[in-house]
Amino acid sequence: MNLPKIAVTMGDPAGIGPEICLRLLNNATVTEHCAPVIFGDASVLSRVARELDLQCDARILDADDWENESERIDGPTVLDLGCIDGEIVTPGLLSAECGEAAYQYVLAAIDAGLKGQVQGISTAPLNKEAMHAAGHKYPGHTEIFAERMKAERSCMMLTSAELTCSFVTVHVGYHEVPGLLSVERILEVIELTAAAMQRIRGLEPKLVVCGLNPHAGENGLFGLREEERIIIPAMELARAKGIRLEGPLPPDTAFLPGRRKSTDAFICMYHDQGHIPLKALAFDSAINTTLGLPVIRTSVDHGTAFDIAWQGTANPNSLFEAVQLAARLANP
Repeated sequence: MNLPKIAVTMGDPAGIGPEICLRLLNNATVTEHCAPVIFGDASVLSRVARELDLQCDARILDADDWENESERIDGPTVLDLGCIDGEIVTPGLLSAECGEAAYQYVLAAIDAGLKGQVQGISTAPLNKEAMHAAGHKYPGHTEIFAERMKAERSCMMLTSAELTCSFVTVHVGYHEVPGLLSVERILEVIELTAAAMQRIRGLEPKLVVCGLNPHAGENGLFGLREEERIIIPAMELARAKGIRLEGPLPPDTAFLPGRRKSTDAFICMYHDQGHIPLKALAFDSAINTTLGLPVIRTSVDHGTAFDIAWQGTANPNSLFEAVQLAARLANP
């Protein structure tokens, strides 16, 4: 059986990405189901392996080798992109050089996905401030993928065994959220989420839509009637397409245990509405995936953790889960 190849971007070299990528390459449970290919710098991985006494036995390819041999890869591999010298990286230090390297890893993985050289992409964390210092003014991975892949519609979904949430808006200030809500955008996120959960769970999902305002607006008492003007009309259109929905529910009670047991995914209006319960319930196991792309993309749901970079204490479970989900979706 040909194992699906999953590109794994190394993330910011000064963060925990190199360490968790090394642990991924040596995890038999992961490598039994896919061939992970680390898109990064071999010199960084070698230095981290040396300092933390970790193995780095994966096959190493340069860009030319990759173009010639990518079809024949069937096991753990490192694609050495030569973006930064591992000896000059200071762990835990934010820098434009590391931000540039992390950005280039992502672009290379996206291009490999579009060419069909890999069947999925999983991303280790990059640092937004470092990437901005390098001149790349994206809010995060999701926006890079959507732009580079020319996706007509996309959204972020975070999933775990305890809870799954999709987001109508993500990396924007709270004062911007109401103006970014529309019937069309909410319907888009509902449709993308329903299709994704159908594929992941193999059954018709049940979704819950959260309100924007406290008490879901309480019939116009709070907010500017966003629930009545925008959210409910989007839900009615989704129900007309056969999607099972409940809501809009007050966000403060939507995630109670009983509701979580009967719900496959929650549609959230803004970033923290879903991130807070997810990180409280599944910080080390939640997976970030971008819906609507032509190539499967999953990610860890945590940051670069500069405070513990290269110390041997980073938890790699979220990356393991992200890569395994990408492999399942690539080879259902």
